[in-house]
Amino acid sequence: MKLNYSFLETFMAIIRSGSFELASRKLHITPSAVSQRIRVLEEEVGQVLIIRGSPCQPSQAGMELYQYAEKIELLEKDFFAVQEKKYQGKAVVAVNADSVDGWFLSAINTAFREQNIVFDVRIEDQDYSATLLQKGEVMAAVSADPTLVQGCKVEYLGTMRYKAYASVDYYAEYFRDGISEKTLKNAPVIMFNHKDDLQNKFIRKVISCDIEPPSQYIPSTSAYLHAVLRGLGWGMLPEHLSEPFRDKGILVEIAEGNPVDTRLYWHRWSLKLTLLERLSECVHVAAREALRE
Repeated sequence: MKLNYSFLETFMAIIRSGSFELASRKLHITPSAVSQRIRVLEEEVGQVLIIRGSPCQPSQAGMELYQYAEKIELLEKDFFAVQEKKYQGKAVVAVNADSVDGWFLSAINTAFREQNIVFDVRIEDQDYSATLLQKGEVMAAVSADPTLVQGCKVEYLGTMRYKAYASVDYYAEYFRDGISEKTLKNAPVIMFNHKDDLQNKFIRKVISCDIEPPSQYIPSTSAYLHAVLRGLGWGMLPEHLSEPFRDKGILVEIAEGNPVDTRLYWHRWSLKLTLLERLSECVHVAAREALRE
């Protein structure tokens, strides 16, 4: 038999407050939900746990269960205390490179200057960063995957928009006959790494099929941008990097009006760590200022 922890928490709230009504207020659930949890808990244990009255009191079995639940609560507090000390002042996070070179740097700046938090940032593609969270290698991650990781919370941050760009000379050489399956298939493309799928998403959006153009891999945001500027290939660039060069006429948008939007999510441990709460606040503020809704 495995006891439900939330039911134990409800049981303890009743014993400590002396009533179902006060327990419901403390836990922010309805009185009927409190009653339902206790009913299920008593059915699982096979004994009456609470003597209803004013105040409510534990039965003999209830007192034994209460002592057991207290031990669990103490172990949990000890665990959180160890984690708090372990990660005191240091945030280990996984973030995609474009975010680090853009809006996330503002979050780092605020967290460092106002909260005294130092960072250990692991660079990972936005489609895969949550896997580091699953492995326990980081405490939080910026990810394009909204899937909830067990033991974690997930919160929407905003949308990062990418557009396909090429240098003026590159565009004239490879797309002088327009944008088509043939021209895209022959035009070299720059990928960030072998996990990068943004270019393929753009191609599918424009010509509705998969192709395999000549590909170069450059896993550095700065080098990637400069490779596009030098005409080594076309590539997908976030707005904050591409717009200054577009406005100066240095970069040309390919198949204008076909952006690839990437929704970003903040995954973090559910642990109630002060550092995580403060870090999350900084991240959300930076995201609201820089990302699309």
